[in-house]
Amino acid sequence: MTGSRLPVFDRRRAGVLLPLSALEAPLGIGGRAFIDWLAAAGFSVWQILPVGPAGSDGSPYWLSSDHAGDPAFLDPGQPTATLAPPPEFLAESSPWLPDFALFTALTAAHAGAPFWQWPVPLRDREPRALARARIDLAGECARIEREQYAFKIQWQALREYAQLRGVRLFGDLPFYVAPSSVEVWAHRRLFQLTASGEPAAVAGVPPDYFAALGQLWGNPLYDWQAMQREDFRWWLARVGAQLERLDLLRLDHFRALSAHWAVPATAPDARAGSWHSTPGEALLRRVARDLGELPLVAEDLGVITPDVVALQREFALPGMRVLQFAFDGDPSNPHLPHLHERECVVYTGTHDNDTTLGWYLGLDRDTAARVNLLLGVGEPPADVPGAMLRAALGSRALLAVLPVQDLLGLGSAARLNTPGTSCGNWRWRLPHGALTAELARNYARLNSSFGRG
Repeated sequence: MTGSRLPVFDRRRAGVLLPLSALEAPLGIGGRAFIDWLAAAGFSVWQILPVGPAGSDGSPYWLSSDHAGDPAFLDPGQPTATLAPPPEFLAESSPWLPDFALFTALTAAHAGAPFWQWPVPLRDREPRALARARIDLAGECARIEREQYAFKIQWQALREYAQLRGVRLFGDLPFYVAPSSVEVWAHRRLFQLTASGEPAAVAGVPPDYFAALGQLWGNPLYDWQAMQREDFRWWLARVGAQLERLDLLRLDHFRALSAHWAVPATAPDARAGSWHSTPGEALLRRVARDLGELPLVAEDLGVITPDVVALQREFALPGMRVLQFAFDGDPSNPHLPHLHERECVVYTGTHDNDTTLGWYLGLDRDTAARVNLLLGVGEPPADVPGAMLRAALGSRALLAVLPVQDLLGLGSAARLNTPGTSCGNWRWRLPHGALTAELARNYARLNSSFGRG
């Protein structure tokens, strides 16, 4: 059963967005209890965020590996947590695990310093230096390998449990990787770097209505010519690794597959950047040739140009619609519920939005009035989060995904992330006992009424 992807867009479905970080023991009792609640409430999709080892700020979009799992998600009470990995696991993981274990151990040994600040022989992966380090750090590397074996076994068990309960897993692939990550350290030829390994150009997005200076993310840019020369093997491996775990995968920042915003690493903000083309069509064709079907969703939010739309349609990738973006007064706004396409995923909000209640309370009077009118709520509105949920479930979109904070009607204190800020994000946790049997019965009736399951 593990590794077999089940269809998601085969019928009208409803799902819940909840990152693993919001649960206790998500790969154990916490994850199974949530799956039980989903099934009882008539939801058949659990959307999560990236599950790799996160950065110091907890961001799941700043990962040190595309293949490893975050050991923080392990259930330490399960016996798998201490098992030695068998030779078969070590053999199948050999393309990435030895490098990841050594990189993680070396990072700890150098007090968390980025790899370009390590001694040059280690920085530049000189064979004798690496061999010496593997001997010196053998104990720590073995511990890290045990963690990754435990992650695989616990993930397999959770996924099988989800499948038995009729729940599909919907994951997320960050477009870029962290600067000091095993991906960059072990594959420097595939990135735009200086001689020391630091980013020479970094990712971001240009100025827009929401950010006058643009957004400067700091991730190193890919050397797309090098990627293409190697037949996109690195991308195939990262996509394939996620699809071994999941039924559906969201491609974050999809527009960068058509063109990406490149900013010199020394620039103070993103205004100094420029657009550069990306061989996204060739990449997707290669992925399709290797993997067959493409159980992918395009994150097509923001300023989307015709070339991005054409690329998405060429590969028939469902996009995203977010109700919080629908009420700007433009009758042709594609996020308006009555304009949704059937092949898309509708959200009240995403992990980057405020909760629906917090969002509504912060609206200006005119926008709030449009929300009230279009959702059919009175003055003062009695239940805007509930009305938004019903609008999402009533959409033509085959898949409606609701953040768990909106299911609970929570305010801004429960917001998960505020883009462009580096403090106070990714800390929200699901309150103990919040997902009650009564709440499950209520949502089961609601999902059934809208023909979702």
